[in-house]
Amino acid sequence: MSQTPFKPKIGITTGDLNGVGIELILKSFTDHKILEYCTPIIFASNKAINFYKNLCGETHLQYAGTKDLTTLNPKAINVFNCWDEEVPLKPGEITEAGGKYGIRSLMVATQCLKDGQIDGLLTNPIHKNNSQSNDFNYSGHTPFLKEKFAAKDVAMMLCCDDMKISLLTEHVPVQDISKLITVEAIVSKVRVINNSLIKDFGIDRPKIAVLALNPHASDNGLVGKEEEQVIFPAIEKLKAEGILAFGPYSADAFFARQIDKQFDCTLAMYHDQGLIPFKSFDKGMGVNYTAGLPIVRTSPDHGTAFDIAGKNIADNTSFLEALYLCIDVLNHRIGYTEATKNKLQKSTGKIKLKKTKEDIEE
Repeated sequence: MSQTPFKPKIGITTGDLNGVGIELILKSFTDHKILEYCTPIIFASNKAINFYKNLCGETHLQYAGTKDLTTLNPKAINVFNCWDEEVPLKPGEITEAGGKYGIRSLMVATQCLKDGQIDGLLTNPIHKNNSQSNDFNYSGHTPFLKEKFAAKDVAMMLCCDDMKISLLTEHVPVQDISKLITVEAIVSKVRVINNSLIKDFGIDRPKIAVLALNPHASDNGLVGKEEEQVIFPAIEKLKAEGILAFGPYSADAFFARQIDKQFDCTLAMYHDQGLIPFKSFDKGMGVNYTAGLPIVRTSPDHGTAFDIAGKNIADNTSFLEALYLCIDVLNHRIGYTEATKNKLQKSTGKIKLKKTKEDIEE
């Protein structure tokens, strides 16, 4: 990754305290070269970090504990203490405390992001079964952040090298998928994807593929009607807006023939349609990015991994990729904002020049 023009403050959540989140953090920041690109702030407690340091043998990791984000050490790993009490840590087990304090980490980090005290957010995995409470009644990070930042629509975007796959529907039962596939939903989701590719990834004219729902893209209506009645009309509407949307493509042939490489992003109709090919090709390097938010949030593309938690064998590759992507997107947004300002200034200058000329002629 190239040298960044500024060092963003990246907030990092623990995820479920009994999952692999803190282990991923420790493994990643033993390489202090990362501090050249960002100032990491881990939202946890010194006690939780020390527990996993001892468990994983990461004795060389040094950090600065704080309760004040105005006193961060830009040359160190910072731990912002979200709690002081002793929390029973049981790696690999689903416990009430593991979920409760993982959500506290998320809540505090999100508020700091909303207040402008940090620049970006990297979230470690939580577990749906033990994260629910009166304060957190969401199926995951994405709907929580959508509501917290009042986003009209967001898109889960899985990223790995030159492959990007977004989902129209996410964690819904298969029997309900077709009910949620509407012209309005597709148009809204593709608009979000298109804007994100321009602003967050620096792609001037994105090309977006839209997958079919039914086998063989319904064979002209023989195997379902969604393509003819919903998906194709949505694509035509998007084209009329100037968005380069194409499809609907039969999902099996699309990935088997590597047609996806001709596009900047692919919109899948449902979770497994997009995630199976993505996880088959990402080689553990995938990142979950939330497009459509006013802030930047990334996450490793895996779960809590309770089966290997506390065994010091978790692979931190996806975590590192999520960190790098968070930094890159923040820089792309700065570049996009500056370019937009320059265009506006040039446009304003031309208008003023024209008015001056007209005034002289008068």
